[in-house]
Amino acid sequence: MNGVLPYILLVAVMFLGFGALLYMQFRNEQKKRQWELQKDTKKVISPIRLRAYERLALLLERTKPEHMLLDLRSKEPEALDSWTVGQLQQYLLQTIRLEFDHNQSQQVYVSDEIWDAIMGTRDQLAAFIISIAAQIPKDATAQVYASALITAFNSNGVTSTDKALSMLKDEAKDLM
Repeated sequence: MNGVLPYILLVAVMFLGFGALLYMQFRNEQKKRQWELQKDTKKVISPIRLRAYERLALLLERTKPEHMLLDLRSKEPEALDSWTVGQLQQYLLQTIRLEFDHNQSQQVYVSDEIWDAIMGTRDQLAAFIISIAAQIPKDATAQVYASALITAFNSNGVTSTDKALSMLKDEAKDLM
């Protein structure tokens, strides 16, 4: 029995070593498969994410007061001359809400920081539109309100829209 014990130990050590080798090989193969899957997923997801960044950049541009007013003028040329301040304010707030609602699904493709900045922009823009309307005389035309909006927005310096766009561009660059 004494002569057999070293052989049994030797066989046990060999089996343990062989088992460890097989386990390491299995782990390496598993990591390789995971890496390949991630690579393939990135090939599919990256273009989708880039389109999401593009859509969100377009959203931010389209909700700038200048753009919304130009869009209104192209749809209804007499609106600024015939609407009240309240009607224009309502149109602008509704346009913002619709634009953001339409792009809500894009949040799954961007970081939480970007989405929070975009939602903050929406809220600040709505508050800005309301605050400028409150400063306009009740009997003023929508044209006076529109001029005040553009002037105030452009004199604000770097707006939350500009900050969100900058963050969006930086994150998109990291993706590419």
